Amino acid sequence: MPAPLLLDLSHTCHSRARTGIQRVSRALRRELGAAAQPVTYDPYARAWRPLAVWEEANLTVPGSAGRRGARWPWSARALGWLTAARRGRRPPPMERLRPNGGLLVPEVFSPAVAAALPDLLAATEGPAVAIFHDAIALQQPEFSPAGTVARFPAYLLELLSFDGVAAVSEASREALCAYWAWQGIRDHPPVVTIPLGVDVPAAAPGAASVEGLPEVLCVGSLEGRKNQLALLAAAERLWRDGLAFRLRLMGIVQPATGAAAARRVSELQAAGFALVHETGAGDVAVAAAYAACAFTVYPSRVEGFGLPVLESLAYGKPCVCAGRGALGETARGGGCLALDDPGPEALAAGMRRLLTDASALAALAAAARARPIRRWAEHAADLVAWQGGLARRRRDRPPFRLP
Repeated sequence: MPAPLLLDLSHTCHSRARTGIQRVSRALRRELGAAAQPVTYDPYARAWRPLAVWEEANLTVPGSAGRRGARWPWSARALGWLTAARRGRRPPPMERLRPNGGLLVPEVFSPAVAAALPDLLAATEGPAVAIFHDAIALQQPEFSPAGTVARFPAYLLELLSFDGVAAVSEASREALCAYWAWQGIRDHPPVVTIPLGVDVPAAAPGAASVEGLPEVLCVGSLEGRKNQLALLAAAERLWRDGLAFRLRLMGIVQPATGAAAARRVSELQAAGFALVHETGAGDVAVAAAYAACAFTVYPSRVEGFGLPVLESLAYGKPCVCAGRGALGETARGGGCLALDDPGPEALAAGMRRLLTDASALAALAAAARARPIRRWAEHAADLVAWQGGLARRRRDRPPFRLP
């Protein structure tokens, strides 16, 4: 049996949130099973180590839309401090991470993890691969927290330490390669597109209604780039025109860029419109919402992949979304009402069509049910197969620095 891959879950194993990257990380842990050895960087012990029982438990409990940040109980911090104190100035032991067949990093690693990566790469006995999700922080910095924008150029250069980079969409692959080209970097690791997958329900349910109203669902954290303000404006226009439906938003609020949308939700609720916003919904609740809705809307202007679009299609539910970039890659397979620009007018027109034209809604639903849906197992298998054919790059080169 081949040696297991090291799977870096330094952030995901300390959070129960269900953001896109964390869902990718959890899915890979589940699909790889014994073929992967999950590891974490312990900032208190200042060392890489296998996951503790409580960290493994964070990976297997149903996800919730809780806080994105990592949480370390005081007992784990104290153990780490004690371990570091006993070790003193000696280099941290890495034997527990061997033997291994390589390294897979599905997360966007923090500066602390990046600083510790050379030790992990040195302990890696096979190819090291990073998953690249998007370059939104550089492409559209106005939609990203200031800290993320400041950090991102260094992260993109740190990816050069890997033997290969797997982008989740062709749009993301092109963005990464364009950035490296702009920096004048020619000797970079190979970059391929390996699309993500989703969990496919056993049977795609038909549309249901909630309190007699058709339900329109939007899954995703409230933040600037996901464009919920435009969706809320579109929904208000339709409500004031007399259309009866309920809009259901499911996702946490990103404080830096989503506060305006959260305020608008409260204002529309106070005005008596049929609008629900759930911030603590877990996987079971989200699955039930997909099953109950008539269709979904994903108003995001830019994505690295856009899991909610593919999830909607997996449930046989049409999705109103942008038709460009990574979202356009998914929309082209059928079942989506793709918009040139997901502004309030276009969103209102698309929603009006699916709320008033039963035949149009049925045709899109049939197209969604008919198309093959990529599963997480396929994503994991393609990733491991590609990684296995990579050649290892030199590990003794000096690190890249920003000019």
